[in-house]
Amino acid sequence: MTPEEVLLVQESWKKVVPIKETAAELFYGKLFELDPDLRGLFKGDMNEQGRKLMAMINAAINGLTRLDELVPTVENLGRRHATYGVKASDYNTVANALLWTLEKGLGPAFTPPTRTAWVKAYGVLAETMQAAAAAAAA
Repeated sequence: MTPEEVLLVQESWKKVVPIKETAAELFYGKLFELDPDLRGLFKGDMNEQGRKLMAMINAAINGLTRLDELVPTVENLGRRHATYGVKASDYNTVANALLWTLEKGLGPAFTPPTRTAWVKAYGVLAETMQAAAAAAAA
């Protein structure tokens, strides 16, 4: 990612933070619409799950300027997700739900360059998680 793309992601995320509860609801609603089978991966209070999701995204987005520090945390997350039953194909569904949520939450501020930057950011994080999960399974 270029520094400009990192900035686009971080600046747009700042606009999501004030509506993070709504964003989490939108995200999970869309995720389960896209793949109802994923609902089975989530046990317990979805409001708490939404808070955890938003905190994780916040940490990842804020860490984009320090990828060397962020990577071990993201790798651990990938290994954990694998133990929950997350499949490689689920990452695409999550990407689609996330981008849809950002589009709804940011409205016109979700410009094509911002979308491209988010696609790249998610790609870096998802690929890191998937590689760690695959290495742990091997």
